[in-house]
Amino acid sequence: MQTKFWQLDKNKKLEIQLAQAAELVRRGEVVAFPTETVYGLGANGLDSEAAKKIFAAKGRPADNPLILHIADKKTMKLLSTNLSPSALRLMDSFWPGPLTIIVPKSPLIPTEVTAGLETVAIRMPNHPIAKVLIELAGGPIAAPSANKSGKPSPTTAQAVKEDMEGVIAGIIDGGASNIGVESTIVDTTAPIPTILRPGGITLEMLEEVLGVVEIDPGLLQANQRPKAPGMKYRHYAPRAEMYLLEGKDVSTEICYFVTQARAQGKKIGVLAAGDVVSKLAISEQIILHSWGSTQAELAEKLYDYLRRFDQENVDVIVAQGVSEEGLGLAIMNRMRKAAGNNILKAENGKLILQSGTIPSFL
Repeated sequence: MQTKFWQLDKNKKLEIQLAQAAELVRRGEVVAFPTETVYGLGANGLDSEAAKKIFAAKGRPADNPLILHIADKKTMKLLSTNLSPSALRLMDSFWPGPLTIIVPKSPLIPTEVTAGLETVAIRMPNHPIAKVLIELAGGPIAAPSANKSGKPSPTTAQAVKEDMEGVIAGIIDGGASNIGVESTIVDTTAPIPTILRPGGITLEMLEEVLGVVEIDPGLLQANQRPKAPGMKYRHYAPRAEMYLLEGKDVSTEICYFVTQARAQGKKIGVLAAGDVVSKLAISEQIILHSWGSTQAELAEKLYDYLRRFDQENVDVIVAQGVSEEGLGLAIMNRMRKAAGNNILKAENGKLILQSGTIPSFL
């Protein structure tokens, strides 16, 4: 398949530039488009055959539901039934934005979209290109992240192209996504709303609106199965073996990790804050990527750096953990999954295995 690539011009009307892409969506084809979180792999959300094309393009397990993206709140009346007060409060507070709400589904939605569940995940993105594309397409767009399943999600059109050129009908280049991690998913069908996937809308923000909010225990405990079907799979993973270092002595222990790996002839990728990276010397054997000093900077750059490590052919990756407050809960969820839960704790001058495996050179 030949993939059409649209490089948008900010000086021209989006409605004109996106007309061809919207027509492809209406015809049941798959088109990648930008959102404020990551790029999405979009198709007609009410067309079962179009949904199947998304699963095929991604290599996505059939039990992992898709998120429907809408352009206005009134569309919820067509897609869901019996909205809870929690759902309505979340819509009023955070839409449009990086929040996905789980609600009871209406009969309009194909089984392929919900993976056979009686609920559906719906989001109203806060991105002008996404909004116009959905409006032009004339209905909800089903759209998971626009990457091959298991790989880091794409935050640029070029990253989408690496995975999807020749596989899907088109890619819309709308520049880099500004949040960098996927939307928060909240199940509003239970008495107490539950976070099934942390994201750009933080626990603290949700608590301000809803009061009590639970976090799926499967997000916090490596040995417990997550409630969200998609969260049980390894995601966001670079090719190289990755280790996540948490704890108070991370700076010192990352240096030790790098020294030991280098002694074994490994090419090491380091992902850490600026003050940690500054203690290491870049070389052909040590690839350094610094996110700066804030959680927002790390979230925005995380997937791009994981993809760069693939291009730089590193043998092993060591990453610095962050606090789980605010956006840190989403960041740590993604980093732990990218590392396949290979987690080491830096404490009292030692590296202690928390879960997964420990590298042979330590």
